Amino acid sequence: MFATLEDNKTLMYCNSTSLARSALVLVCCLALAGCAKAPSDPPAAEPVAVAVSYPVEREITDYADFTARTAAVDSVEVRARVWGYLKKVNFKEGALVNKGDVLFELDPRPYQADCDRSQANLASAKAHMVRTLADFKRACDLLPTKAIAQSDYDLAKGNYDEAIAAVKVAEAMVNTAELNLGFTKVTAPVSGRVSRYLVTVGNMVQSADLANVTLLTTIVSVDPMYVYFDVDERTVLRIRQLIREGNTKAASEVALPAMLGLANEGGFPHAGMIDFIDNQINPKTGTLRFRGTFPNKDEALLPGLFVRVRVPIGARRPGRLVTDRAIDNDQGQKILYVLNEKDEVIVRPIRVGLLHDGLRSIEDGLKAGERVIVNGLQMVRPGITVVPQVVDMPKLKSETQSPKPVQVSKSQ
Repeated sequence: MFATLEDNKTLMYCNSTSLARSALVLVCCLALAGCAKAPSDPPAAEPVAVAVSYPVEREITDYADFTARTAAVDSVEVRARVWGYLKKVNFKEGALVNKGDVLFELDPRPYQADCDRSQANLASAKAHMVRTLADFKRACDLLPTKAIAQSDYDLAKGNYDEAIAAVKVAEAMVNTAELNLGFTKVTAPVSGRVSRYLVTVGNMVQSADLANVTLLTTIVSVDPMYVYFDVDERTVLRIRQLIREGNTKAASEVALPAMLGLANEGGFPHAGMIDFIDNQINPKTGTLRFRGTFPNKDEALLPGLFVRVRVPIGARRPGRLVTDRAIDNDQGQKILYVLNEKDEVIVRPIRVGLLHDGLRSIEDGLKAGERVIVNGLQMVRPGITVVPQVVDMPKLKSETQSPKPVQVSKSQ
């Protein structure tokens, strides 16, 4: 029942043999692992191909953009000068009318009767003047011979003078009656587009000498069109400084050009001139009122539209332009990626200006002839070497070439 000493020795020998074999296997595995081949380094990355362009060098003019509102040069409320019943309307609502066209006709019969009465009074006054003239001539012939008294002569002369005055009064009454008769036809005071008529045939029209003046319709001129806009104080001070330095001319010396764009148009396709600048800053808004005049032969402009106005500021100067695609931001600082002679990427802090025909003006930080990365900015970083591919400087499609301003004048 109990193991003998020999049995214990035999068991210990077997355990020692098993441990030795396990240790031998472990040593062999470690040796094989130490002899395994180490992994190779990754292959070097190929240089990145990027599109580069040279800055565009040309003359540019600084400008300022404003929001403006259009207004008709002439805007007239048509009212009758005499009272009466409306007899006829002679225009189509919303149509173009010319100055002098008859728009409304009032009942002329009361004024025709008044005109006839005035003419009859004039004829009576002239007849009375002829009779008193004859009496005055006879008195003139008889007075030297003492055939009549001085009082009779004075009476004859006074009657003749009164007759002359009565004729003048009668002539004035005839002129007034003829004017009133003519005013029964209400004409267009200006050329333009007429609104709807506010009074229909058969209604009573009250004139300006009565308590309630009747508004018949309105007319607004079409060509040219005014555009009013307010310029901020900072821009006004900048313009005045340029004038003092001799870099630009005042509006009183030369006609200042301006460009206009509608809400559904790209760029500023309409050209005009600034013809009025107010004489003081509005203290409530801190702005100065400007007015431009724009041709409108195609009637693209309507009174009351909100439009965009671009005004050139200062004289033309050399400019260096790049596309907005090439401009990046680094902690709020505008930067460009340029290449040196070894095609290495260099970060260049810049100061940007305005857009000119789809390209951004670089005011500082970029040298002439430097290659600017315009495509693939997300694949580059400072210091790496790239493969440049020179392309033309791309432009923004939304910005169009501004037309040359033309001289316009107010239609008479």
